[in-house]
Amino acid sequence: MVDISVNNLTKFFVIGENLLQGLTFDIQEGECVAIVGRNGCGKTTLFKILTGEMDYDDGQVYVNPNKRIGLISQIPKFPAGYTVEDVLRSAYTGLMNIKAKMEALEQAMSAGATADQLREYDNLTNRFQSGGGYEIDVDVDKICNGLGITAEQRVQEFDSLSGGEKTRMNLARLLLEKTDILLLDEPTNHLDLRSVEWLENYINNFKGTVLAISHDRYFIDQVADRVIEITDGHAEFYSGNYSFYMDEKQARFDLQMKQYEQEQAKLKQLGYTVERMKGWGINNRTLYRRAMSIQHRMERIKKTEKPKTEKTMKASFGEKEFSGDVVFKMKNVSKAFGQRTLFSDVNLNVEGGERIALLGDNGTGKSTFIKCLLGEEDCEGKLQFGPTVKWGYLPQIIKFNHPERTLYDTMLYEKNCTPQMARDRLGAFMFQGEDVFKTVGTLSGGEQSRLRLCMLMDEKINLLILDEPTNHLDIASREWVEAAIEEFEGVLLFVSHDRYFIEKFAERIWLLEDGQIRDFPCGYAKYRAIIEHEQAAKPVVTAAPKPKKEKPKGGTKEQEKLIRRLEREIEKQEKIVAEFDEKIDAAAADYQELSRLLAEKEEAEMVLMDIMEQWEQAQEG
Repeated sequence: MVDISVNNLTKFFVIGENLLQGLTFDIQEGECVAIVGRNGCGKTTLFKILTGEMDYDDGQVYVNPNKRIGLISQIPKFPAGYTVEDVLRSAYTGLMNIKAKMEALEQAMSAGATADQLREYDNLTNRFQSGGGYEIDVDVDKICNGLGITAEQRVQEFDSLSGGEKTRMNLARLLLEKTDILLLDEPTNHLDLRSVEWLENYINNFKGTVLAISHDRYFIDQVADRVIEITDGHAEFYSGNYSFYMDEKQARFDLQMKQYEQEQAKLKQLGYTVERMKGWGINNRTLYRRAMSIQHRMERIKKTEKPKTEKTMKASFGEKEFSGDVVFKMKNVSKAFGQRTLFSDVNLNVEGGERIALLGDNGTGKSTFIKCLLGEEDCEGKLQFGPTVKWGYLPQIIKFNHPERTLYDTMLYEKNCTPQMARDRLGAFMFQGEDVFKTVGTLSGGEQSRLRLCMLMDEKINLLILDEPTNHLDIASREWVEAAIEEFEGVLLFVSHDRYFIEKFAERIWLLEDGQIRDFPCGYAKYRAIIEHEQAAKPVVTAAPKPKKEKPKGGTKEQEKLIRRLEREIEKQEKIVAEFDEKIDAAAADYQELSRLLAEKEEAEMVLMDIMEQWEQAQEG
């Protein structure tokens, strides 16, 4: 069954310049399809058309009307004062309405129930249970934990969050709504590694249909059944994940280029023959007619279009020679904000040529660690750089002192270069023509990163520090950044959630976790194997054996004693169950701890139910 069908879709914003032109594809029920393409090729516009947020100019669009569709970037308006928890639980509006009716009926039946009321209550109870009403709290906790939504964030007002945080909360709400068709627009942009891995597992177990726009190559590899690339307004289809797409795309390019070259060689040879025969045919009509016949044949040959090669940015980091062994040392370095310690007693040595990835969940202090290293934040302990070290830094949040200046003026003023040099450097970073006269403040996040890199690469450095360097970049731009970094021979220290990037460059990994930095002298694959081995070796929590039910031994006194004892046990067990709620709130950001606590709470509730059953039997006896 087809869930989404797009046929000959055309959309233009400027007359004569179509963004989407003749776009055609089908998405089958249960498929997970990745949409790729350069920034600005029309991917997000396509999603807006599918949800009805935007109209189109020509073609047909079909979305299964019997399926619920959800789009992350469509964040509904919520009442003022709504907390994140309120937003998340808005996914259960239908179930909450049923619960309200049940509570109203319970109150109405307290003085006596009619047969009609009991039937209605049974019906509502069945609907509430089948809809998952009794699992709401557990489901919300699981989704929040998986996406790294902490207990502190859950009580924040939704309107106070950043755009990225709102997007993450909206993703959680959509997953709780259990929509049938998920449209995911860059779903991994605001997630840490743990949350991305959790989302991958969720999608791989999701029974519905998923259409995902993503520049996260590792993510596409893990979840996509096939890939659709939008290029020049048209769709190219690849029946596999990202790795398959890359191999197949290169194979198609090579084949088309071979066909083009063979045709051009044949046409050149025929053209040479035509010219010679025309010359000979001046006095020989037979030869002339033969020459014209060959020329007509050349015109009828179906010519293969020359495959387009991607425009690439040609630039490299200017490097300063490094002398000595140690790039920097950290001794007993610690950083805290009030009562909260981000990291303590960090002791690390970095030598020339190392490539280090700093990993950790969101909020653990990775960016703060980088700022402490660069002297932008105060910290305790000792930091010492080698005498010839010069660093260059690309922050996660790009800021320019003069956003009103054009790109061209920014280069002239801040890099102190000639007009021609400014043009050449910007051109190397794909800022060409009228683009150089855009104001810096109007650039997209990806363009600002590209401009900052343009300015950074001109400097002579031997320590390169990058904080989320691939954020906001499309796949082609990420590959270009990687090519430039590959040529850099100095020390590389970077923070990233892009596993493709980490796997390509990291030769040493620092994991910031629980206020400590663990040093792994290995690449990403071996690091993952170590972490998975450690998790597997942790003891499994087994359910506590159920206490045997005690029956009254007979006699009123014995029965009353048993009832009083069971009541004391119920009171004690209820306190144990209640204590778990505080522990669960405190562990909301720790997946393993939260899973353990939820399991233990469930066991404690089962023990409580068991004691209550004994109490009921004692009452009846």
